[in-house]
Amino acid sequence: MLRQVGRKPFQAHLNHILKRQDPLLVSNHSPSPQDNNFNDKPYKSPLPGDDHFLFGQKYRHVCELLLSQTRSRSLPGGLQIHGYIVKSGLQVIPLVSHYLINFYSKTQLPFLSRQVFDETHKKSPTTWSSVISSLAQNEEPVLAMDYFRRMLGGDSRPDDHIIPSATKACAILGRIDVGRSLHGLAVKIGYDFDVFVGSSLVDMYAKCGDIMDARKLFDEMPERNEVSWSGMIYGYAQLGEDEEALVLFKEALFEGLSVNDFTFSSVIRVCGNSTWLELGKQLHGLCFKTSCNFSSFVGSSLVSLYSKCAVVEDAYRVFDEVPVKNLGMWNAMLIACSQHTHTKEAFGLFREMEVAGMKPNFITFLCLLYACSHAGLVEEGKHYFGLMKDYGIEPGAQHYASMVDLLGRAGKLQEALSTIEMMPIEPTECVWGAFLTGCRLHGNIELAAFAADKVFELGPVSSGLHVMLSNTYADAGRMEDAANARKMLRDRGIKKETGLSWVEEGNRVHTFAAGDRRHTKANEIYQKLEELGKEMEAAGYVPDTSVVPREVDDEEKNQTIRYHSERLAIAFGLITLPPDRPIRVMKNLRICGDCHIAIKYMSKCSGRVIIVRDNNRFHRFENGRCSCGDYW
Repeated sequence: MLRQVGRKPFQAHLNHILKRQDPLLVSNHSPSPQDNNFNDKPYKSPLPGDDHFLFGQKYRHVCELLLSQTRSRSLPGGLQIHGYIVKSGLQVIPLVSHYLINFYSKTQLPFLSRQVFDETHKKSPTTWSSVISSLAQNEEPVLAMDYFRRMLGGDSRPDDHIIPSATKACAILGRIDVGRSLHGLAVKIGYDFDVFVGSSLVDMYAKCGDIMDARKLFDEMPERNEVSWSGMIYGYAQLGEDEEALVLFKEALFEGLSVNDFTFSSVIRVCGNSTWLELGKQLHGLCFKTSCNFSSFVGSSLVSLYSKCAVVEDAYRVFDEVPVKNLGMWNAMLIACSQHTHTKEAFGLFREMEVAGMKPNFITFLCLLYACSHAGLVEEGKHYFGLMKDYGIEPGAQHYASMVDLLGRAGKLQEALSTIEMMPIEPTECVWGAFLTGCRLHGNIELAAFAADKVFELGPVSSGLHVMLSNTYADAGRMEDAANARKMLRDRGIKKETGLSWVEEGNRVHTFAAGDRRHTKANEIYQKLEELGKEMEAAGYVPDTSVVPREVDDEEKNQTIRYHSERLAIAFGLITLPPDRPIRVMKNLRICGDCHIAIKYMSKCSGRVIIVRDNNRFHRFENGRCSCGDYW
């Protein structure tokens, strides 16, 4: 509704909103700006009459009251003050317009900020700065840049407040070319060494992926603040250079930087991506000490950290503790539920979002489709896919890939193929890859070969798709075709990703590859696997050697699958971690069918909870069962 206000006079619009809020707000009384609950009781307005205050005192007092409403994010109180401003004619004062624009910016109503600005008779540099900042801060970067261009075409000159807002808009848009132009403008008008301008430029270069220029500018800055440090840390984290991000964070703490919630969010996200649980817990404690733990930005990173490190119960706890949740935090919790097969909880969270008035975005629906795919809920998946258009969201390639994956896993291969053929956009590698996965799971070699041909028409693709096709042929006993698929991989100079598994012990991460004997405890690890293997066979475990895509004898196949990386990591966990602690293993590739069976027996024979995260989801093994229900 607010987006449709257009040029409608503010007084009529204010009256409409005030009537919707509470009858008290359209009476002759005003709520106290010191009282956060504006509907508790009415009281006489503190705004002075003409007889008691000079005009200058009056508008300053109004600005102070509006500022108090801005700090408390009180929309009803601010709307009432705005009504008084319109009635008394104070809107002609640029400073009053600035406070109004800022108020609507902080209450996340950028289009009302824009309307206040457009109805301001005299545009000062302050009002230009306010409206550009409001639009940039509220995810309206195109409009922010439009107003910046309009300002340049007038008499106003950009200053150390306006340039950072325009630079932020460039970062959101990923327009590094426009950002470079802004950098050049800052140099020409002498703001290149200003700490606020410099920090915004560092942040822009980092978010646009140009880490070299960001670091060059960062190193040249005579003074740095939280934004410059946070921008660099975020830039390294975004590129996966986790260690460099942590080194910078340590330097920032050493220099006595007052770390903000955005900095914490970036560093905690690094820990989540690398599954450094213990370090993440330490950062969580530091957030608590600095009162950053209630920030929704920090909260979303913590939810992601605990989810990726297979401690989903702590993710739920963090989610419940943060009082004001942004969309990023809701999505982080939805991702956690989807990856850990908490499908009912994911659907429940979505209903809570709707009740809370939080509008979902394309990521929200990706999470829901993912949850449906890995639980085999075809009808529910179709429901959420159709619901996207009700929210004005056009499905993208990833949404179609999720639908194809859902149908393919459920064995509805022809329906999945029809979905691809009816796509309004060209199918991507991820769409055909999802279809190929379904074909392999259900042994349909003909459709798999058809999908592979479509993939190869796209040009260079990931090694995973080549390997998937080879394995599909091998599953069907077509070893020659499997060998040809791998030869094609070699001929194109693409290397197969090495399968790795790792487990954290204290502050160290121990990494294993298949048949790895380089670990200092290798002898103990292999001895533990031998002992456990005998118990597993006694309990009924029979190796499934069909997962080995090579023409070798059964004994060699048994040896090949017996020492897969995840089994070595589990054995290490069994001999080093306390008996009451779950063994959490992370893996970069999909877990093979035989290992999935074997780990169920490992959990049963050892009496331990074993959690394995592969490149798709989490598997919680306990008492011989897996949380995925063998549907993954």
